[in-house]
Amino acid sequence: IGDEWVNMCSVSAHLSCSRMGFTHGWSCSGVILDRRAGLVLSHASIFFPFLKNKKGNFLRAEENMILAHEFPPGLTIRIECPEEPMTQGCLGDKVLAARAGLGLVPMSKHAGTRTERRQHRGELLMLVSCPEFQKAFSRLFDKSEGWVFSSEEEKGEFGAMQKDLEYLHWFAVLKLQSPLTCMSPRTIFTPATRLHKGSVVFACGSPFGSFYPDIFLNSISKGVLSNVAGEQNVVLLTDARCLPGSEGGGIFSFEDSVLGLVGIIVAPLCWKTNEWVGLTLACSVSLILENLVQASRRFSIDVNNQLMQLMPVGNCVTNVRRTLQPVEQLIPSVVLVDSGQVWGSGVLLKANIVLTCRHVLRGASKVSVKIRPPTSEKYRTITGRVVFASSESSPYDIAVLELEGLSGAIPEPVLASQYNIGEEVFVVGFGALGESCGPSVTSGILSAVICAEEAPVMLQTTCAVHGGSSGGPLFAEGSGELLGIVASNTRDNSTGATYPHLNFSIPVTVLHDALGRYIEYGDVRAFQELNKVKRNVSDVWRLQRKPEKVLPSKL
Repeated sequence: IGDEWVNMCSVSAHLSCSRMGFTHGWSCSGVILDRRAGLVLSHASIFFPFLKNKKGNFLRAEENMILAHEFPPGLTIRIECPEEPMTQGCLGDKVLAARAGLGLVPMSKHAGTRTERRQHRGELLMLVSCPEFQKAFSRLFDKSEGWVFSSEEEKGEFGAMQKDLEYLHWFAVLKLQSPLTCMSPRTIFTPATRLHKGSVVFACGSPFGSFYPDIFLNSISKGVLSNVAGEQNVVLLTDARCLPGSEGGGIFSFEDSVLGLVGIIVAPLCWKTNEWVGLTLACSVSLILENLVQASRRFSIDVNNQLMQLMPVGNCVTNVRRTLQPVEQLIPSVVLVDSGQVWGSGVLLKANIVLTCRHVLRGASKVSVKIRPPTSEKYRTITGRVVFASSESSPYDIAVLELEGLSGAIPEPVLASQYNIGEEVFVVGFGALGESCGPSVTSGILSAVICAEEAPVMLQTTCAVHGGSSGGPLFAEGSGELLGIVASNTRDNSTGATYPHLNFSIPVTVLHDALGRYIEYGDVRAFQELNKVKRNVSDVWRLQRKPEKVLPSKL
C-alpha cells in the first residue's frame, strides 16, 4: 500500500463509551456491518465495567448473551466513522476506480481528495459470546505457559477485567442512531476456512481508541495469516501489527479485487513467559454472526431480520480463485524437533535428512522428529539420529539429523544461491504455539545480509520469530527457495526485552558444499569446516565490532 492509500472506506469505526458520573471511559474499534441498517460489530471488553451485576461467570456456555437492559440507563455510546469521500481535483473516474479496488480511498494533495468524519450516537443492542472461540482459545493458550494478552498499562486501566481473560470471546452489537451514506451498504465476508497460512491479510482499526481519531482512525496494517485453530478456523493469528485500541477492528482479505471481512480483532498484543510474541489474535466473523443470529432468535430481538440478512450466505465470497503459493506448498517440509527438554523447528532437505540448530538438541544424540504429511491432520513421530552438531565455539549453530525411517512424500526445498536485500520472505516454525496447530508463518523482508570477506555469514529479517522457531526455515516468498536457518531473535540483556522482529538466520550458502557431499556420499566430515571459521565471522555473530574501544553490544 503506497503512502497515498489510507482510510478503509467506512468499514471501520472507533467507539467510546462512558457512564454519567463515571470518571473514566473505555474505547476500542469496530466494524460497520451494514451502513444502511447502521449495524456495528465491536469487541465487548469495554462494556463489562458498566454491567449492573458483575458477578456472572462469563465463561459458561449458557451465558452466551447479555441484553442492553442489564446496563445502566446512563450509558452513552459514541461512534466515529468516515463519511463518503469528497473528491475535488483532477483525478479521473477510471483512476479512482482502479485505486479503490482495495476498498481504500486515495488521499493526495494533487488529487484534492478528503474524507469527512462524523460522530454518531450509538445504541447497545446486545453482547454475544462465541463459545467456539473460547473452547479453541483455552486449548491453545495454556495459562501455565504464561500467556498474557494485555500490557501492564492496560492491566492498570482495566483492573480485574483482564484477570482471567474471560471477556475475550465476547462481542458487542451496536446500532447507529443517525443514518450513514450508503457508498458500500454492506460488508462482504470471507470465511476463514478459505484462507491458508501465509495468505495476505489487512488489519484495520483505530490505535489508542478515542485518542486523537483525526490521526489514528482506520489505520491499516498488512501481514499474513500466521496460524488458525478450532472449529471452522475460529481462532486466527496474524503478524499484521496492531496496537491497543484496535480491539474490535477488522481483519480483511483481498483476493481477485474482492475485499472481505475475515475476523474481528480480539487482542492486538500478546506475551508468552514475558516474551513479546508479536502476533495479533482475532476471531472468525462467520462464527460470531452465527452465534449472534442464534441468540437473537431466542430472545426475539427487533433487529432479528436485519441480523439474518447479515449472515454470510448471499454476501459471502465464494468464487475466489484459489492457487497454492510457494510457502503453502513448503509448510509440510517443516518439522518439530523435540529433545525431551525443549522443542525447536527443523526443515527436511530430503526424505530422511533434517537441518536444525545445535542448541535445540541440548546435547542429545537422538531426538524425536514430528512430521505432519500434507494429507493428514496427525503427526508422525520418527527418531532422528544426530550425525553432526557444530561445536559450542562455532558461530554457526547448526545440526544435521538422519531419520530412522523415511518421512514420505514431502516437498524438498531448493537451496538459494544468492540474496536480495529487501525481498519479501517467510519464516515457518513451531515458535510459541508448538505442535498444537502446526507450524506458524510470519512474513517480513530480508533487511540485511552481513558478509565477511564478501561471503554472506548472517541474514537479518523483520519476520516475527519466537522461542521454538530456532532451526526453522527462512523462505523467499516469490521463488520458495530456502534462504537460511533461523538461529535466534534479539534480546536486550540490560532490560530483558525481546524483539521478535529483529532476528538472525544462518545463510544456507554456508552449507552448500558440506550438504552436497553429505547427500551424495554420506560424508559428514565436510561439516567440520563449520567449526573452523575465522574470527571475523565469530565477531559478527557475537554482535561485536573490531575496534577495542567500542563498548560491547548489550544485545
